This record gives sequence, C-alpha cells and structure tokens, in this order.
Amino acid sequence: MKLKAPPNRDAYDLILDAIDQGIYRPGDRLVESELAERFGVSRTPIREALQRLETQSLLTRDGRSLIVSSLDHAQMAELYAVRQELEGLAARLAAQHAAEEEIKVLRDMVDADRALLGDPEALARANRRFHHQIHLASHNRFLVQQLDLVYRSMALMARTSLAAAGRGEKALAEHAAIVDAIAERDGARAAAALKEHLSIAFVVRLKEEAQAG
Repeated sequence: MKLKAPPNRDAYDLILDAIDQGIYRPGDRLVESELAERFGVSRTPIREALQRLETQSLLTRDGRSLIVSSLDHAQMAELYAVRQELEGLAARLAAQHAAEEEIKVLRDMVDADRALLGDPEALARANRRFHHQIHLASHNRFLVQQLDLVYRSMALMARTSLAAAGRGEKALAEHAAIVDAIAERDGARAAAALKEHLSIAFVVRLKEEAQAG
C-alpha cells in the first residue's frame, strides 16, 4: 500500500510513526526500496533515515539487512525504570502547572477512551495520547523531549499490555485516579499514582513474558 507523505514530514518521522503504529513490528525487515515506494519519497532520504534509526538502536543489522529491534528482559526493565521516574515527575509538575483546560482535556480523554474497551490496539494509541497530554501539562519542554525519546523505544515492544484480559478497564481507572490527583493539585499523589500505574503495566508484561517463555 502506497502512502502519500504528509507535507513537512521527513522519512525518519514516517518510518518511526509506522513502527509506533505497529505497521512494522519487532523482527520485521525494512527494505529501502519498499519504504521509498510506500511513502512516495526517494531512496536517499530513506537510506539516511534508516542509518539514523540504526544509530538510535531502533533498528538492528542482520547481515546486510536492517530489522526492527526488540527489547530483551533487561532492556525492558531499564526502560520502565526510567519511564516511571520521568513520568512521575511529569505528573508532579502537571499538578503544579496544568491549566484547568488541560485538566478538562485529560478527563475527557478518560471518558472517551471507555468506548475503546475491547479494542487493545486502539486503546494503546489512546493511552499514548493520554500520557503525552500529561507530559505537555508539565509545562517543561526538556522533560517532554526526554519522554519523547523514551516513547520511541516503547514502540519496540511487540504487544501492548492493554491486550491482557481486564487490563484496559483497570488502566482507565488508574488514569482517572491520576487526573483526580492532578486536578486537586496534589503533586506527590499524582506522581505516586502514575508510577504505580506503570508498575502494574510492567508486572503484566513480565507475566506475559513468563507465559510466552
């Protein structure tokens, strides 16, 4: 399927989005000519984008080919440890700095996302939007930049934890508790709620990994 590249989007962003959306999953081989045809761009920017993604460890070389990287157990644990601290800080700062309108948007997101229960992939996309909104509500551009880097690596997880039975509904309840703490300007509680939310998600992933092994 050929996709027309949106204006002002470079090949790097297009490939990164495709990985994030699950079009390309861990272990998939990326072929320069196929990517150029899919996105309707020349092979030179595709080649440069692939080199950049390999440098960032989002792609791994397999002989002469590049494949989408996957995270091993240790890397996943390291990623969650960093994510918990950075997102906890984002929630704490959001409780201090978020405008009332930003808090309303967060509440509306939780309400709207209930309609996605039963569709793990759609819920996963909504989940990323919700977390990103908290990052923005921190009003700290440097923290947002660091979290953007973390979320690039999150795309290397082959399956969303929201696919586990009953996880979606519980995750939305946890989201609501985070928003309540932010709305009440309780930074410590907001940080703790968000870190607990991620801790639970990590436990779900570990259980899935153990069952798969």
